[in-house]
Amino acid sequence: MDYNLNTTYYKTLDENFNRALELYATELPHQELINLLADGNIVQKQIAALKLDNINTQQEAEILMANLVGQDGKIREAISFRLQEFLKDKALHKLFINNAFSDIFLAAIVDINGNICRNIIAAISYLKDYPEFNGYFCDKLIEQTKNLISKVQEFDFQEGKYKINKEVFKLYWCLETICSFTEYINQSILKEILRQTKNIGEYTIREKTAKILSLIPCDNELSAMKQELKQDRNYYVRRF
Repeated sequence: MDYNLNTTYYKTLDENFNRALELYATELPHQELINLLADGNIVQKQIAALKLDNINTQQEAEILMANLVGQDGKIREAISFRLQEFLKDKALHKLFINNAFSDIFLAAIVDINGNICRNIIAAISYLKDYPEFNGYFCDKLIEQTKNLISKVQEFDFQEGKYKINKEVFKLYWCLETICSFTEYINQSILKEILRQTKNIGEYTIREKTAKILSLIPCDNELSAMKQELKQDRNYYVRRF
């Protein structure tokens, strides 16, 4: 590697880090933080999200949500973390209940970054009791889950191989989301999903199947599924 190029690279990293520290230490008014979220660079958006203490309008909610997808991972993770905090406040719920935001949440729960998936599932759990949210969201969640099941069922899983396909990763997080919404999903539809996921070769999918079964009332068929998974070869599946 060229020494001068290497030196320039690390000098740029240091400068960026110092600018980030300076920005984080600077007290900025609310509107300036919103402006940075709308038009800033990666570092500015990330820090603006972390420093923002409230969302006041629908437009501000839209700016925040626009950064949850299609942005650098540092931005997406910062936004997901703040959403988890913001949605603890019931006064803000009305700003985030609409179909366009639900579509963004559905994309975020299958983000390539598991921390983002986890944060968003925690965030939307504060909205799940609103019929105007859970109706549309659950219908789309089931549709997304079924599409992923169709893809994953075609995979040839081999015991001892741990390379997880991205569709498996997405299915895992869809099932984890279902765990938080079981009471709002038709049981016959849920049963149809569990019939398929209990037989998927990747143990993490069977694990989530077992977790869902542990959370819902079980008829004879579901009880039989539950007992079947209690005998699974994988401990993490059996533990439920």
